[in-house]
This record gives sequence, C-alpha cells and structure tokens, in this order.
Amino acid sequence: MTRIAVIGAGVTGITTAYQLLKNGHEVCVFDTHDGAAMETSFANGGQVSVSNAEVWNNWPSIRKALSAAFDRNAPVHIHPLPDWHKISWFAAFLAAGFQHRRNTAELAAMAMHGRSALREIAARENIAFDMNECGLLHVYKTPKQFAAAAQANELLTQSGLKRYAVTKDEIKSIEPALQGDFYAGLFSPDDFAGDVHLFTRGLYDVCRTLGMRACLEHDVLALEANGNGIHVHHRNVTAPANAKPAVAVFDKIVVCAGVGSRRLARMLGDRVNVYPVKGYSLSVDIDLSDAPDAAPNVCLLDEDAKIVTSRLANRLRIAGLAEFNGADITIDARRIGILSNWCRARFPDLAQENTTPWAGLRPMMPRMVPRVGRGRLPGVYYNTGHGHLGWTLSAGTAQRIAEIIDADAP
Repeated sequence: MTRIAVIGAGVTGITTAYQLLKNGHEVCVFDTHDGAAMETSFANGGQVSVSNAEVWNNWPSIRKALSAAFDRNAPVHIHPLPDWHKISWFAAFLAAGFQHRRNTAELAAMAMHGRSALREIAARENIAFDMNECGLLHVYKTPKQFAAAAQANELLTQSGLKRYAVTKDEIKSIEPALQGDFYAGLFSPDDFAGDVHLFTRGLYDVCRTLGMRACLEHDVLALEANGNGIHVHHRNVTAPANAKPAVAVFDKIVVCAGVGSRRLARMLGDRVNVYPVKGYSLSVDIDLSDAPDAAPNVCLLDEDAKIVTSRLANRLRIAGLAEFNGADITIDARRIGILSNWCRARFPDLAQENTTPWAGLRPMMPRMVPRVGRGRLPGVYYNTGHGHLGWTLSAGTAQRIAEIIDADAP
C-alpha cells in the first residue's frame, strides 16, 4: 500500500484524497485550518459550469480589463503597487493569449470530465450539498458582447457542451425574476449549482470512513524528497514558534494547496506559477414567505458586470470580480457594495436584510489551465492552479492525478 500525503483540504485536495483512497492507497491530508474547505472552497460562486470554461486571456477581454484596471469600481482591479510576481505572472498571462483557442479547448474538455465526475461522486456517496440542477444562463447587454460569446461558444460546444442561444423574451421566460434590458443570452441546461463547502465537508467525512488520516491545524514548514521518501516537516498552528516540527515520511506527495502551492513547489525544486486572484461573494438569505418569486432559480452570469448567481436552497450566492493584490484577503466594502447594488438592480423585490460577505483567492495559472501531473522529483505530483473553475474541475483532475500516480507504481 502506497503512503501518500495530500497537502490542502479544499475541494481539490479532498477529491484527490477520495480518489486515491478508492484506488487502495493510504492517505494523509494536511491543512492549516481546523476543517475542510475553509479558504477558496468556502463561499465561492457555487456554479459547476462548463459554459464558463473560456480562458480570460483573449485580446478583447485583456484590452477592456486594462482600460479600467486601476478603477476600484471596475470588475477587474489591479493594485498599482509593483510586485515582481505580479509583473512576471502578467507577462506569462499575456503570452498565453496567443494560445487562447487551444487553452480554452483544453479547459473545456477538463470541465466536461469534472462535471460528470462530480455528479458520480455525489450520487455514489449520497452527499447533500444544496444541489440545484437549474441550468446556467449567460446574459449579454449588447450585440457585440453576444457575438464574441457566440464565437467562443463554438470551442465549448466542440467539447460536448449542450448550449443554445436565447432571445431577450426567452431570457424572461427562463428566469422571470431577472430584471434588465438584455440583447440575448446563451443557456446551458446541464450546468448546475451547489454549495462547494457542504460538498467538501461531506466528502471529507466519507474519506475518514475510508481510512484517511488528517493533520488539520498543521503548517507544512518544509518538504524534502530523496531516496528515502517524501519528508513532510509540520507543526501544529497552536504550538510555539520555537517548537520542534514533527516529520512524517511518505512514498508520494500531491500538492493541492491552492495559492500556497507556489511556496511548496519551490521547496521541491519546481516552479508552479500560481497567482492569488481575489474574488468576492455575498450570500443573501431568502425569506420564502416574503416575495417568494423575488430571487432567481436559474444560475446566471451577467457578462457586462462579470457577476454570477447561484440559488442554494434558501440562499442566493452572488459572486464575481477579480483583484490582483497578492495574498490579501481583506474584504473591501466598496467591492461588496458592487455585488449588493447589482443584486438590488437585477432583483429589486429581494430583501437584503441578512447577508454574509466573503472574499477568497483563486489560484490562477497564467494560461488558466491547472497543473495536473508529475513534479521534477520522483514521487512528487501537483493538482493545483484551478483558477475560476476549481469547483467544476476538481473531481475530474482528482481522477486524472490518481491515474498518473497509479501508472508510476512499480
């Protein structure tokens, strides 16, 4: 039996641990928090969306983002303070724009696999996570926006995505609660929504019954890979700073640490160029006794505002925006206000009396395709950098990395 360390207890780490356990391996998960899914997997947009698989670095989107990049009210905000990692990452991001079609096709194929694998796990393990099989409606305000989306849609449908154009009248019939003057839309009936935090916690419990060990509330201080295995130096977060770290030895390691993967990869002699791209969400409690039709049921994406919504039982999750400001997770009230004002304009009858703001860091690779594969040293693997599609891709990339690990077995 192979002993494998999985670093990270977000949705990617836990789906990886689950797949490795099902394949007969011994697994131990490390995370700094006291539970699973406490960072990027805590309160994201909630959409499992193949239809969002177009990578961001196409030239029209880049020009639009750069034109308002330093405006804190714009969907994309770049903090003006110079930072070498930010500068070098953007250089690689711009260079990847020349492979926009190839990267989108690759990401779409991964998303199709991930969506299917996620459904299979949820059904097999009977995990309750406020799943809403509602479909996903993209809406566009101008003919130019719709034309650009229709062009990208050709790449997505080639991966097998079922998606079709709808008129402004059909938008209203698909989602009556949505207010606004839209030119047209694209509807993906097989995309769905769900609470990634509930799913990950449920799958974590399944993994524990399968024999997974967990070192929660533990910092990974150092990693060493040599002929005697993978040495994980770790220490409880409540221990004094001068306390001697414990050392655990494994046959293999899978780094699934989100934005922390870059630091850990450096310890193992690899370069994993993940940049933390901050996003925001606002969870609004829905009072079904007060205007029960005020909130949408269908997943939405407003292309102009770059804002998504997901109905999660009696909550509406509103999410979006992108900030490039390093590993800063402070909640900017102005950015939350953008989400709140958008909600008020699009769903004017929905009360916002009980709301919960949140901010998290998307682990983004320059070409927006995750790193799933071997490291430089034997026994080292990566499943990280899932960007804006972590929830959608996680189960599929977990299967893929498990296949690679098993293929390397003696």
